[in-house]
Amino acid sequence: MVRKFELPDVGEGLAEAEIVSWLVEVGDTVTEDQPVAEVETDKAVVEVPSPVNGTVKEILAEEGEMVPVGNVIITFATEEDDEGTDESEAESAVSAVSEVDDEEEAEESESGTAAKGGRVFASPSARRLARELDVDIAAVEGSGPGGRVSDADVRAHADGDEDEGVESAVTSATSKIEDKEEEPAPTGDVARAGRDQTLAAPATRRLAEEEGVDLDDVPTDETRDGEAFVRPEQVREFAEAQQAAQAADTEAVQAGQEAGAVSTTPERVDQRETREPYTGIRRTIGKQMETSKYTAPHVTHHDEVDVTKLVETRARLKQEAEERGQKLSYMPFVLKAVVAGLREYPVLNSQLDEEAEEIVTKHYYNIGVAAATDAGLMVPVVDAVDQKGLLQLSEEMNELVAAARDRSIAREEMQGGTFSITNFGAIGGEYATPIINYPETAILGLGEIKKKPRVVDSESPRDSEANGAAVSGEVVPRHVLTLSLSIDHRVIDGAEAAAFTNTVKEHLQNPELLLL
Repeated sequence: MVRKFELPDVGEGLAEAEIVSWLVEVGDTVTEDQPVAEVETDKAVVEVPSPVNGTVKEILAEEGEMVPVGNVIITFATEEDDEGTDESEAESAVSAVSEVDDEEEAEESESGTAAKGGRVFASPSARRLARELDVDIAAVEGSGPGGRVSDADVRAHADGDEDEGVESAVTSATSKIEDKEEEPAPTGDVARAGRDQTLAAPATRRLAEEEGVDLDDVPTDETRDGEAFVRPEQVREFAEAQQAAQAADTEAVQAGQEAGAVSTTPERVDQRETREPYTGIRRTIGKQMETSKYTAPHVTHHDEVDVTKLVETRARLKQEAEERGQKLSYMPFVLKAVVAGLREYPVLNSQLDEEAEEIVTKHYYNIGVAAATDAGLMVPVVDAVDQKGLLQLSEEMNELVAAARDRSIAREEMQGGTFSITNFGAIGGEYATPIINYPETAILGLGEIKKKPRVVDSESPRDSEANGAAVSGEVVPRHVLTLSLSIDHRVIDGAEAAAFTNTVKEHLQNPELLLL
């Protein structure tokens, strides 16, 4: 039977998604819930699992292609096909299989052996790790909410299986040695199969990529559907043989590698220009920036604040935070200072409903923190900032940023923000023109904290207190943070932007105010 698989709505109300990569090829044998593709939604990458056990018959979408939800992207030949089921009867057969699946799921649910229809809930990073460690993720007991499997669960399961795998590994190694004794040892080169096509599980293909091995070159006596089939241990054995051959001819190989490196470098240098597809997260970011820039008229207010006391306070609390297992940066302080400003000037915590022609002011404080990742800029959102302490904010923010950087962050964790902060100072630089995270109406950019000379103002009691023994009119070194606040000028006036910034400055300059 041929089972057609349509692209599901992997996000809330998603109309289309991009096929980032296929994890299988035509001819691969797949099992139910095995990831077959990675698709990208709103900056999040989600793995799409196979709905059936079977063999990949046809892949109907290219990597990088935008596919509407509901379009058929892949077909599977199931076991029923091998028993002679006519393809023309596929439609009715699909219904029959669905009924069987429903019955099986119902039975599993009644027996309590599988949660949520027997499917495994796991992040893409956990699934990827399971493939790398050759772990059946369906056998892993998840410790997260609803039994969600984490990276740690996969590692724990792999460690638990390690002892069990010792005996089989010894047996396998013994058989490999015996096999090798029957064949001549490699003498500077490795026998390569040189096939045109090879079948293998996705985990095996990933292992081959990691080992730098061409699957078509890996010797094997096994076949599936008339095609050569390679297992992970055969890949490892072939990779070891390659390394042994290279070790036997080290000087020549190294000379060849050095020559190759020299020969490729000029090619790269000589390229006057290169082209790469404008797809994925880069395109998502571009569209969002374009919408924001050409919808909301931006105005940017620049200022600076003396954060010497904040630097001292953070230094005192940093050790205490580390003893509690947290890395305390300046960002939690900034989050609290921003909320103080938003409470005094709520118009900056708003959204313009253009269709209804209404300004929607938010009375909750979900702050987005822009994070640079290898895939591009992402903005995870820290919810309810006003209800959390510095350490809790630090913990949640660090976890969200880490998830964004390893692409395991959920789409929902980047939604619902009411105001955003971007810290370009972490890379270097003092001022910028941040683009608003539309449809929000304001974003605060942080520059680098630098020591700069400042004149003590004796007429300001707060400054005098902050400067301690500094003499009036004296030039002293101070820690200075620069701020760049972009606003949607349709909603926010320049005076409101300046007043908001002054409140933020006041709380950063006097961090004890954050305790109130």
